[in-house]
Amino acid sequence: MVEADGGRARSDDLSRGTNQTGVRLYNERLLLSLIRRHGALPKADIARRTGLSPQTISTIANALERDGLITRQSPLRGKVGQPLVPYALNPRGAFFLGLKIGRRSSDIVLLDFTGNVLGRIHEPHPYPTPQIALALAQRGIAELTAQLNPAERSRIAGFGIASPFELWNWEAQLAAPPDVLESWRHADIHRDIAGISTWPVYLHNDGTAACAAELVLGNGQHGEDFLYIFLGSFLGGGVVLNGHLFPGRTGYAGALAPLPVPVPGGFQQLLRSASIYVLADRLKSAGIDPQVLWLDPSDWGALGAPLDDWIAEAAQSLAIACVTAVSIIDFRTIVLDGAFPTAVRARLVEATRAAFAQFDRQGLAPFDIAEGTIGFGAREVGGACLPLLANFTQDREVLFKENS
Repeated sequence: MVEADGGRARSDDLSRGTNQTGVRLYNERLLLSLIRRHGALPKADIARRTGLSPQTISTIANALERDGLITRQSPLRGKVGQPLVPYALNPRGAFFLGLKIGRRSSDIVLLDFTGNVLGRIHEPHPYPTPQIALALAQRGIAELTAQLNPAERSRIAGFGIASPFELWNWEAQLAAPPDVLESWRHADIHRDIAGISTWPVYLHNDGTAACAAELVLGNGQHGEDFLYIFLGSFLGGGVVLNGHLFPGRTGYAGALAPLPVPVPGGFQQLLRSASIYVLADRLKSAGIDPQVLWLDPSDWGALGAPLDDWIAEAAQSLAIACVTAVSIIDFRTIVLDGAFPTAVRARLVEATRAAFAQFDRQGLAPFDIAEGTIGFGAREVGGACLPLLANFTQDREVLFKENS
């Protein structure tokens, strides 16, 4: 790590990510990232983990404490010498708004600096429209931030949007009228929300945004390199390499939906095996109202054979995706999450592991297929994590450098 003794870059509006440079900023972000991962750390541990001098750590920690981003915890007693004083993130140090645009429901959340969801608005709909998304953003800004006092509202660092790309191309899956699909082709939701937001607005693919939530709030248990797969109405995902979100050349890295998987008589896209809209169609065919899938993603009740069959089919296709991905990049972990109850997630992961065990694995390095930690809210939480990544972590990708 690099040390510097120069003046510290400051920002009155907590926008620390895009227009400040210098070693001090890098070291601030390094310290914040370490504390976030470990929960709380004393200065001595931070110095040992970073290689920075105790004097430099003290200077940076004192400045971050003055800014209200970290707080001192109770001293750790019982050891020889001076008691160690851990530093932890201040939950009220910064706030973030995140909007998810979904096929059957949209959500907006308010997140604090430690990743706690302080408020959520969930809005089911037959299909999304630009007007619905903008109205929900406006409602969320008004209602969710009302719980903050004026000083706390000044600490909102950004508004993140998680949305499927090219919604107009998903006619069969979206089940929206042609004029709605066409309206998405011409809509600029980033521009429209920037027009009502007093904070920087960040937009990215919903799968990559969900991956950002796992990266920021998952506390590093998946390692520095993992592929993240999220099963929503559609299927998407993201890639983490060397501890950083990797969006790829066009923002589609980890977008596994088009991956071909074998079916009787040929191939079909992974999307058509491992997406919740497929389960919805099966429920409808069995005479079960599929609205249960979107009204409360935490509790689907007993869905019987349609759910069992869907898990088996999705797991087989996901196992193929896992083998394909690890054959190209030596991922340590494949993380599976989705807009479903935790019990369904556990069953899907176990079934995917069992399907993978049937393949010839010669030449593949060992890796784990693991459950995600965020769950059904990962996309809107991930949207809120976009400004967090941009302003308070070491993530260096260009996608966080050019925003309104």
